[in-house]
Amino acid sequence: MLAKNKPTEFKELGATKSKNCYRVVVLGAPKVGKTNILRRFLGEDYEEHYEPTVEDFYRKMFHIGGETYQVDLLDAASEKDFPAKRRLSILTGDIFLLVFSLDDRESLKEVRELLDEIKAAKAKLQKPNHPARGPVVVCANKADLDAQRVLSNSEVVDILGEDAPFFETSAKTGAGLEAVFEALAALGGLPDETRPSRHQIIPILSYQSLCVGKRGIRMRRHSRGLGAPCAAVDPLARRPSFTSDLRLVLGSSTQHKKPEKCLQGKSIYIS
Repeated sequence: MLAKNKPTEFKELGATKSKNCYRVVVLGAPKVGKTNILRRFLGEDYEEHYEPTVEDFYRKMFHIGGETYQVDLLDAASEKDFPAKRRLSILTGDIFLLVFSLDDRESLKEVRELLDEIKAAKAKLQKPNHPARGPVVVCANKADLDAQRVLSNSEVVDILGEDAPFFETSAKTGAGLEAVFEALAALGGLPDETRPSRHQIIPILSYQSLCVGKRGIRMRRHSRGLGAPCAAVDPLARRPSFTSDLRLVLGSSTQHKKPEKCLQGKSIYIS
């Protein structure tokens, strides 16, 4: 864990190119397993105890092939009762992970509505020669609960149609999640090494030393030998302010400008 009295040292990690910064927005009904799927992506274990999510925001940083990547993960499920906030989360999302449970038919209907909502929101940003993209992957979770299953594969296909690929998964056992993370990487334009099975999780200070050493400033002893793909979770990550997100959306809809740079710990946008 990074010492709290050294936030400036952590910011020395520097900027990640805007083209290498992504935001994954996770949506779905309560109790379908969204948080545990995110835990799997972050390299953490399944958590049996359920606690309702208010809003979770995570940042995972990768060092792959000499490049740095930043993936922000926003669990925005609780924003259903706040349409403006939810719409902003959708508009600023680059990739979407929708989750329903195979033992809950209503959760599948909600995912169908979310697909339509994402499509409608992204269409508002479409401009000639600059089509808005909204890659979506769907998790049909809790595949391990055979006895409680109420949804057949054919019923899921009928409701979702061809709008998004879906995978039967179990956040508890890990079944099917590798295919989900592979699809997220492929559809979102991320390196395949962002899949949890393709990289090593290292401490945040080791990641810091790796990046600082790459710039030729200094390289700590414990960062040697980390030439293989690796990643670290930012313990100080905070969701960018709504003002920043609004500026990003307004810039995208008028001048198609991208974030100037993506700093660890905060995002800076130009309008």
